[in-house]
Amino acid sequence: MKIFLIKNLLYSLLCVLLFTTNEAHAQVPEFLIPKDIVIQHAGSIGFMSLGIGYPVFKNKRGSLDFNYGYVPEGRGGTLRILSGKFAYRPWKIKISDGIKLYPANPGVFFTYHFGEQFDFYWDKDTYEDGYYWWSTALRPHISISTEVELDALKIFKTSKIKGIRLYSEFNTNELYLVSYFKNVGAVPLRNIFKLGIGLRVSL
Repeated sequence: MKIFLIKNLLYSLLCVLLFTTNEAHAQVPEFLIPKDIVIQHAGSIGFMSLGIGYPVFKNKRGSLDFNYGYVPEGRGGTLRILSGKFAYRPWKIKISDGIKLYPANPGVFFTYHFGEQFDFYWDKDTYEDGYYWWSTALRPHISISTEVELDALKIFKTSKIKGIRLYSEFNTNELYLVSYFKNVGAVPLRNIFKLGIGLRVSL
């Protein structure tokens, strides 16, 4: 199963790299060409996930990512998850000439789980309408992350990579939040948050 996971991620990475080559630039509109490659471990979007990112706004403080994640059977799967993520970085702290810190970045994202066991709606022949209000396939999340940006041009003296960002991200979803507020005192707050760590490479 680990070999299958590695093959999945390598195939996805190959697709991303091919999509960002000069040959692809000639065939794809500029705004569709991703500027970032994102790799993340855990955090509600897969045991491991790989994706592409786009800077948002003129100041590039926002980011829009699309990730494909995989959970192997031994880690609670087998699951395949597609996610769309938005985050904004309102505060920037300059640590040194080539290092910046973004201490608290709010965000939202949606995940979609593939598979016959997941669906947008519950079976109306089995459950009364409205008996379960949530979708098993689609899940909205809110998040808060902390990010450290390394200026690759200054630190690594390379023009191939513009920047490297390391981040950690806490998130929760609507089902966890409702369960918590309906069972205050019974469900510890720490149990409804998931942690992910990731790497963003700006090309």
